[in-house]
Parts: sequence; C-alpha cells; structure tokens
Amino acid sequence: MQARAAKFTIGQVVKHRMFPFRGVIFDVDPEFANSDEWYDSIPEDIRPAKDQPFYHLLAENAEAYYVAYVSEQNLLVDATGEPVNHPQIAELFDNIDEGQYTPKRIYAH
Repeated sequence: MQARAAKFTIGQVVKHRMFPFRGVIFDVDPEFANSDEWYDSIPEDIRPAKDQPFYHLLAENAEAYYVAYVSEQNLLVDATGEPVNHPQIAELFDNIDEGQYTPKRIYAH
C-alpha cells in the first residue's frame, strides 16, 4: 500500500477535530510510526487508521504544553490566526504569518 501525500505542512497551525487542543506541526510521518502500545491505548471506536499521515505537534490546551501525535483525519486547519504559545516554538520556528510558522534554517557542516 502506498502512503498518501500529507494534507498539512510543517509550520502549519492546526487543531484537533474532537479534543480541545491546537498546535504547530513540526514533523510528519507518511503513515503511523508510533508504538503498538500507544495505538492500542486509543479507544477502539475512535482509533484512526494507520495508513494515513500522522503529525507531530507542539501542542497546547488550556492547562498544558506538550508534544502530540495526531492522525490526519483528526486535524483541522486552525483559522484563528493566533500564535501557538508552546515554549519550544522558538527552537524550531522563526515567525508566524497567516497561521503558518517559518521553520528556522539549520546549517550543517
């Protein structure tokens, strides 16, 4: 089975379809690439398919900042235009423009 193209991009601000959190995408897996234990911990009636892109987010909700791993089917564009306040944003991104963060340039030798 061929992985499909990701709908969202690195630096994009998104929100979860069912749960009250939002975040900025910092990495994308073309299909599920987490542990079976993590996957099995999701209630079966809302467990996403593995054959879709999964996104790593610097996430926030009303109580905390954290890293989230979310299936494409459970993400929506966050149209608020508001920045994400996660403390690690400055490590990976420069500025935000219309809901899209610009990744920092990384120089290697």
